[in-house]
Amino acid sequence: MTRWIGGLDGCRGAWAGVLLDLDDPARYRAARFDQVADLLDAPEAPLRVGIDIPIGLDTHVVAGGRIADRAARAMLGSGRASVFPVPARCAVYAATYAEAKALSRSNSTPPFAPSIQCWNILPYIREVDALLDRRPELGIRLHEVHPEIAFRRLNGGRGLSAGKKGPGRQQGLAERRALLAIAGLPEGLIAARPPGVGADDHLDALAGLVVARDLLDNRAIPLPDPPGRDDRDLPIVIWMPAVPTGTPLAPLDFPGKAGKDSE
Repeated sequence: MTRWIGGLDGCRGAWAGVLLDLDDPARYRAARFDQVADLLDAPEAPLRVGIDIPIGLDTHVVAGGRIADRAARAMLGSGRASVFPVPARCAVYAATYAEAKALSRSNSTPPFAPSIQCWNILPYIREVDALLDRRPELGIRLHEVHPEIAFRRLNGGRGLSAGKKGPGRQQGLAERRALLAIAGLPEGLIAARPPGVGADDHLDALAGLVVARDLLDNRAIPLPDPPGRDDRDLPIVIWMPAVPTGTPLAPLDFPGKAGKDSE
């Protein structure tokens, strides 16, 4: 029996996905998936998948977001990475931005409205929430991650020197590739960005893959600990990679190559 793991990150109306066979790291795949279920139901049938999307939604939001959002914000501090407060589940399913803002304000203390950036990712949140409602057995396989928290953990708890967007983009992407290589991901998979997937989205999916590995090995760390729970008993938790990350999965032949950065 092979032990496949996966990572997912939202990208322009679809999902950047990566798959790796833990028992044979020469076997891997990177692709653009239309839906989360397409990766979970793929022939590889990954046992654990790290996904950069909120799982577990509050009915009424207090104090700036879910318990996992607040914990993530405290860990990341005032750096470049942002953590949007996720509104109540009813607002996540709103048909318009105006409706989402109204529902969020009426189901939060103190009242808040989701930002336009948060509104733009609500379709991804709805997709995952509805999938886990239809198929609750997938909850053992699909787990929330935050790529910047994962990269920070892989960097010894320190913030990275550059972001993955803006003027320092090339440096930031190269730094993240190097951390993924040190964590043991095969160089070929790190470089295997598929068409239609941004460089940053591919690397974020790979960060989810590292966390999936540690989840399968029972070494991943919950944030917060203990996790919260929503009214459907879904966990409200962001999973982080263990430190140290363990034995590399492949030889670390990765001399700081920049790879394919252009969009």
